[in-house]
Formats: sequence, structure tokens, C-alpha cells
Amino acid sequence: MEAYFDNSATTRVYPAVKDIMIKVMDEDYGNPSSLHMKGIVAERYIKKAAESIAKTLRVKPEELIFTSGGTESNNLAIIGTALARKRLGNHIISTQIEHASVHATLDFLKSLGFEVTLVGTNDKGIIDPKEVLDAVREDTILVSCMYVNNEIGAIEPVEEIAAGVKKINPEIYMHVDAIQAYGKIPVYPTKIGADLVSISGHKIHGPKGSGALYVKKGLLIKPIIYGGGQGNGMRSGTENVPAIAGFGVAAEESFRDFDAKIEHIRDVKNYLIEKMTSLPDVFNNSGDAPHIASFSFVGVRSEVMLHSLEDSNIYTSSGSACSSHKRAASNVLTSIGLSKDRLESTLRFSIGEDNTREQVDYIFETISKLLPVLRQFTRK
Repeated sequence: MEAYFDNSATTRVYPAVKDIMIKVMDEDYGNPSSLHMKGIVAERYIKKAAESIAKTLRVKPEELIFTSGGTESNNLAIIGTALARKRLGNHIISTQIEHASVHATLDFLKSLGFEVTLVGTNDKGIIDPKEVLDAVREDTILVSCMYVNNEIGAIEPVEEIAAGVKKINPEIYMHVDAIQAYGKIPVYPTKIGADLVSISGHKIHGPKGSGALYVKKGLLIKPIIYGGGQGNGMRSGTENVPAIAGFGVAAEESFRDFDAKIEHIRDVKNYLIEKMTSLPDVFNNSGDAPHIASFSFVGVRSEVMLHSLEDSNIYTSSGSACSSHKRAASNVLTSIGLSKDRLESTLRFSIGEDNTREQVDYIFETISKLLPVLRQFTRK
């Protein structure tokens, strides 16, 4: 049996996504900037994808900028805001538990002279809105906060944060990294009060290399890629039409029977938690998101457990896929105050719509056999 429980790293594309991408590459391969019919047909794919994705977000299609993925969306939101608003201030607020694509971007801006305040969390990984609001200054231009944490699945109070920030100063931009939230919980930018929202295609069974940034109508940000003016001047370069078309189809498929899919995913997660926590010295670090479960297998290093499970065709993660090659302690697990033995032994299991209770049983049986052996080996 194979049990792929790394869906927060990436998902398998839907068959319909694969089909539309092949059609675009093989038949409708025109450049969407070309004036002939091949170009017009290609452009139609982009418009249709924008309409499909906008419908799931309850926004206007023209408020979406297609990108190469979540990382670029986060970069464009943060750097674009900073460059556009630097005359108004140079202070940005974010959190200690953000994805590397946010933290690294903020580090870059610090090298340009911007000041950054990072707010911590409680032991559940939840940001206190009051701490964010207390950090607001006269020169604050942007608040950036993720919606769902990618390592433990904590759901952040972004709506409350946005409302409080706007009450202090309506001119402060609110950016929400919704890459792990989109397709798992409702993400409606206008309801949240967000000016900028990042999403990604390959987290919802779309292709890698596809993403989008919601930019509220009338908002001013600077592009970070210059050229021929594609993407309404905000993202130059010939559009990746196959990926965009695939993203659009993935959005349509993901949100079909949405409630039933999420109920199934949450059931598998809860069953996994029940089984894992019945094992000795296994601790649950999971937040409330329906699809992410985090466990510390005390006495076994994360990498050892990960590769031991891989030998049994069980695929999981020791953290964020984008930073899993790094050996530094997770900023998320550190922020929630995990002890050293739990920090070093944590794995993330991320559930998708194709996962089952039967797979959980297989994982449980495998880990039940592995744990005593690996712990004995570690002690030696």
C-alpha cells in the first residue's frame, strides 16, 4: 500500500487538469499577446481561469494577478507594497511563524532599510491580535499574516487582525498568505478585510508553477518584474497558459462538493490523531485546520522516522517542503515552545481528498512496529 500524506507540500493533479494542460500545449499553444486567432484562443484560457478562481474567492477576475506560485505571490505583495509606499513609512508587521517566502522577503527589505516587527504566538501557534495592534506605528505600511500555518495547521485570526489594523489606520495594507487555507477553509478577501491575498495552484491539485495574488481594486503596488506589460502591467512576461488553465480547472474541481470533501479530510485527520496519540510518547501538535496534523515521536529524530516510513511507501514531511532541507530548528515549533526532544522528533502529516482511514490503519501498524526498534537504536 502507498500512503501519501504530504499534500501540503504538493498534490497530484486532477485528471481534468492534466487533460487541459496537454490540450493547451499541443493544440492551443499560441502566445496570448498575439493578435491572431491562436493568440486569442490562448487569452481565453487565461480569462476563463481568472473567472473560475475569482468565483471561489468571491472577487472580481480583474483583481487577480497570475504568478508562478505562492512564493512569487508573497514576494509581489510584500515588496510591491513596500516599494509603492516607502514615502509613507518603512515599518512592516508580520509574525514569527510565517513561511520562508515571507521571512526571506522581509529580510531582503530590511537590507533596504525597512523595519520589521515579528509577533509571536501562544503554545497553540495562534497570533494574539492585540499584539499585532500594539505593534502598529505611525510609519506602519503593511501587516502580513498567514491564514493557516503550513507546519501545524493553526488557523490565525486574520479577520480580527485586519479589522483592528484598519480601525487604527485604514491606509495600512493587510496581506494574507492563504496558500495553505485556500481550498481547505473558505477564503473570501472582502470578508476577511484583506487587501492582498496569496494563493497557489499545486496545493489544490493544480500544476506546480501556478499561483495568483488578489489585489483589491484601487490598491497601488509596484511590480517586481518588468517587461512587456502583461498581467495589466503588474507581471510582465509571456503567461504560462497551460499552468494557468490547469489552475482554473483545479479551482473548479476542488470547490465542487467542497463541504463533503473537507468533512472527509477532517475525518481522516481526526482518526489519524486518535491512532497516533494512542502510541507511547507520541504528542499531538495539530491546529484546527482540517488537513494538517503534526506529531512529535519522542526518542526518534524526524529525518530517521521520515525515511523509515518512506521504506514502507508512507510519505510525510519534517516541516515545510520549501525549507525541509535546512537543519535549523523550525521557527514554528520553537514559537509554540516545544521542548528540544519534541522539536527534533516532529513530523507533519497533511491529508488530501484521496486519503482514507485504511491508509491511516496502515500507517499506525507501521509506526507501531517501527517506534520500539528506532527508539532502542537511538538509545544505543
